[in-house]
Amino acid sequence: MEKMNNEETMGIVKISDEVVSVIAAIAAEEIKGVVDLQQGVNNISQLLKGKKALGKNVKVTLNEDNAVIDLYLSVEYGIKIPEVVRAVQENVKKTVETMTGLKVEAVNVIVQNIYLPKTEKEEAKEN
Repeated sequence: MEKMNNEETMGIVKISDEVVSVIAAIAAEEIKGVVDLQQGVNNISQLLKGKKALGKNVKVTLNEDNAVIDLYLSVEYGIKIPEVVRAVQENVKKTVETMTGLKVEAVNVIVQNIYLPKTEKEEAKEN
C-alpha cells in the first residue's frame, strides 16, 4: 500500500501483510463466541510449545490497496455459527479498513473446531 501527500511527496508508506494479519486476529477475537484462532496446518508446533501466535492463523493477500483475509478459528459450542462468522467478517473488515486504509475485498472464515465449555467438575479434576 502506498500513500502520498497531494501537495508534495513525503515518502512511501507500506503496511506489511503480517501487521494486517495481527490486526485481523485481534478484531476476530473481540467477537463473542470465538474461542480460539487456529494456526491451520502448522498448529501442532505451537501446541507443543504452548504458545499462541497471534496473526499466524490469518492469511492475508495484498494487491495494491486491496486485501483478502482468510481466518481459521474455533467457536464455542451452542453459539449460532453463521451469526458469529458474520460478526467476525464485519468486525475484521471495519477494523482493518479503519486502521490501514486498505480496502478489504473479502474475509473468508474457516471454522475448524468447536469447543465445549468445561464444567466445574472437569476443572476441579485438572487442578
